[in-house]
Amino acid sequence: NMSAQGRRFTFFDRDVVKDPETGQPWLGFQNINISSSSSGRGFLILSDTEGFIYQLDRSLQVTNFRGFNFDCSLVHQLKQQNLLLGVGNDEEGISPLVKIWTYDKVDNEGAPQLLRTIKVVRGRPVPVSTIAAAEDLSFLAVGLYDGTVIVYGGGDFTRERLGSKSGRVLCECSDPITGLHFRQTHRDTALFVVTGNRVASYFMSKKDRCEELDGIGGEINCSVISDVANGLVVARTDGIYAYEPEARGYALGVEGEKKMLSSFRGYLVIVGREKKRADASVSVSKINTLTIYDTVNKFTVYGAGFNDVMQVMGEWGALYVLTGDGKLYQLTEKDFQTKLEMLFKKHLYEIAISLAKTQATSASESTDHIVEIYQQYASHLYSKGNYDDAIVQYIKTIGSLEPSYVIRKFLDSQRIHNLTAYLKALHDKELADKHHTTLLLNCYTKLKDRQMLDEFIMTDKHLNFDLETAITVCRQAGYYEHALFLAKKFAQHDWYLKIQLEDQKNYQDALDYIATLPFTEAEKNMKAHGKELVNQLPDMTTNLLKRLCTGYAPLEEGQEPGVGTDRAKPEEFIHIYVNQVPSLLQFLEHMVNVQPDSASQVYDTLLELYLQTPTPTEQRAIKQREDKILDLLRNPSAKYDEHHAMILAQIYDFKSGILYLYEKAKQYQQIVQYYMEKSAYAEIIEACKKYGTADRNLWVQALSYFAAKEEDCKDQITEVLGHIDKHNLLPPLLVIDALAQNSTATLSVVKDYISRRLQQENQSIAQDEARISQYKAETEKMRTEIEELKTKAKVFQPTKCTTCTNPLDLPVVHFLCGHSYHQSCLVGDHEECNECQEERRKVLDVIRSQSSAAEQHEQFFKQLEHSPSRFGVVADYFGKGVFNKITLITERPRADTNRHRGEEDQLLGVQEVQLGVNPGLLRLGGDGFGRY
Repeated sequence: NMSAQGRRFTFFDRDVVKDPETGQPWLGFQNINISSSSSGRGFLILSDTEGFIYQLDRSLQVTNFRGFNFDCSLVHQLKQQNLLLGVGNDEEGISPLVKIWTYDKVDNEGAPQLLRTIKVVRGRPVPVSTIAAAEDLSFLAVGLYDGTVIVYGGGDFTRERLGSKSGRVLCECSDPITGLHFRQTHRDTALFVVTGNRVASYFMSKKDRCEELDGIGGEINCSVISDVANGLVVARTDGIYAYEPEARGYALGVEGEKKMLSSFRGYLVIVGREKKRADASVSVSKINTLTIYDTVNKFTVYGAGFNDVMQVMGEWGALYVLTGDGKLYQLTEKDFQTKLEMLFKKHLYEIAISLAKTQATSASESTDHIVEIYQQYASHLYSKGNYDDAIVQYIKTIGSLEPSYVIRKFLDSQRIHNLTAYLKALHDKELADKHHTTLLLNCYTKLKDRQMLDEFIMTDKHLNFDLETAITVCRQAGYYEHALFLAKKFAQHDWYLKIQLEDQKNYQDALDYIATLPFTEAEKNMKAHGKELVNQLPDMTTNLLKRLCTGYAPLEEGQEPGVGTDRAKPEEFIHIYVNQVPSLLQFLEHMVNVQPDSASQVYDTLLELYLQTPTPTEQRAIKQREDKILDLLRNPSAKYDEHHAMILAQIYDFKSGILYLYEKAKQYQQIVQYYMEKSAYAEIIEACKKYGTADRNLWVQALSYFAAKEEDCKDQITEVLGHIDKHNLLPPLLVIDALAQNSTATLSVVKDYISRRLQQENQSIAQDEARISQYKAETEKMRTEIEELKTKAKVFQPTKCTTCTNPLDLPVVHFLCGHSYHQSCLVGDHEECNECQEERRKVLDVIRSQSSAAEQHEQFFKQLEHSPSRFGVVADYFGKGVFNKITLITERPRADTNRHRGEEDQLLGVQEVQLGVNPGLLRLGGDGFGRY
């Protein structure tokens, strides 16, 4: 008896095909001696021993035509072409024929059109045992009972002109050919040849190269090309064997004598020969067992007995079995969901999964079904208490089943191992959120499974969990090494430094880590953590800050620090040194030495640190401290704030600094005031001497100070009065008024001063009176001359030219100054005396300058405000004519022979004067010349 391998199921429903009109079994082929069958293109095709070919459509309508005149032994319908091949004889005792019909055209009788007839010629007539055709029509193979294989084609075998009429003999075997099958790939076409004792393959494009595959073959109708593997399958008594063109494949232990083998939708349909005894009223008949086997999942999907199976055909999604009694049976595969339900009832979940993977109509349907099976399988195992296997199945639902559904089932502490496995798989598939990461890490830490924690975190694989959550959980659980690994690997600098500083207290490693960061990150983290690092490692932190502020480059492992172009602002790091003044002093001194253009805050802080330094006891050390501070203040590159520096110097009472800053700001009165507050009389006098030339009011300030003192300051007052007298800084009355406030100042103190001042005043009065008398006399003389010019004629008596000294001859030009010239000897426009023009121009320039100065009112008031003698300023501007209206005539009105100008009158402050004599004699003008 034939036994099936593995489990047996009934995934097909068996029905007898019935006549739709009568409802009785359809017996359309009952009285026909069927010789062969085929299917495809929407038809079941059969042939009989009388040469007829029948076509059965889905509505059980039968059409036929005579293919051969004598008999038809084989028919074959191509799957991809609308062609039908038949083998038969038109006459008895002659060579068999192979005919090719097309359904695309019909003849006069309505039958398919015959395209070609091939006569299979050997030395004597040999019947054809099998036939095969390549779907691309490139080759047609015919197998004979004498073991010969003849191949037609090499092109389109339906066209006689492209192939040889007799074909070519591919091989000659000792046994009849029982099976021929083409297998085509994009590289080659292979022909499987099966005999009773041989299985071989021939490669058509490689000069018919032969590959022997097996020394045992199969019977007729017991070989087929599998729909699944696209390879040859041969049925023998001891089993089922598969072959590839160049090697053997799998084998199935399906024992028993085989009558027929076919392929249907990925299944193998095996018809076995088995004799059984019927009931007493029936003689012994042939009973065939039909088995449908799933070669992928390795189980039987259907098995039943049929009475003398004649033909097996597959079409319209069902399998049709024609038996010897003329009945036609239809085997219809159950729908996919029904098959799954059958398996679920028997808890055969693994088989259901395998079935879903291979038989789902689409990838999405396959996934949905498989997830559903996994879930039911897992729930079944969970209900049985098999948690380990249940979690394995739940893991397979990841991506479809909500993780929280599974997690809730395994939150019990006794199932933490299962929960850990599920959460790890969730992360491996990158479907975990931060809550899953937290839960998984907590599982690892509770289990104290350091190995798994290392595998999850300390690997080179890409990130498949929430980074911040992982770092936080590891840190809280005390797994600092893992938290540091994650922070360093994924450049979470802030986390790394927090763990090192707050948890590990590893200040050295934190500082070394910052030194390797890019400039922006290093600067940010030094601002954030610099205070703590300075307190713990002041020198090393200060060295790093020096690099950061003077040309930073990240430190490479095993290399010396480099110099870059990025620079941080040193003033932004001053606050981190709040408890490390010596280190701050070192840092700031380095910065001002390396970068003199540092910000004012750097210099201000450095100055304050210098001033904060306790005053030494030794004189030498005091001098060194003072020199250091003054060097900073005097440094021309130092950008300290002078007002801030002054405040600091005053707070710390740094005398030299205060005086230097006052001097730098030219606040000389503040210097004197400083000495006054210190009652340093000698220093007051010295300051007045030093800065008195720049600000003479210092002496006045000093006089007021000493005059207000009740103690004896006779010497100082005397010296001050000497300088006041020397520079005429105060009127004597104001000096006496100031000294009158001092009860210790006697007349003897000012006696000499008053005497000198009175003597100087008397001398000045005498000089002024003499100058007044001189100016009166000169003015009177000028008035007399002008009057004479107005009233008396001018007699010109020179006989020689002033320029060339030659005797004068007409035309002659006489000037009122007394000089006479040949007209040709005059220079320029003949309007000015050659001898007197230079002096005249000087006078005109003075007049112009006085006029210009008279217009500068702002300058007048400025001089009036700052001058010690305001009356002198007013008198000077009065002399310049600031209070007169002066008309300066630059272009003289012309007449034909006469011109005049009144410059002499301008000198006297008169607007304009014209002088003249009788016309025709001599016309005199203000310019002082006449012309005949």
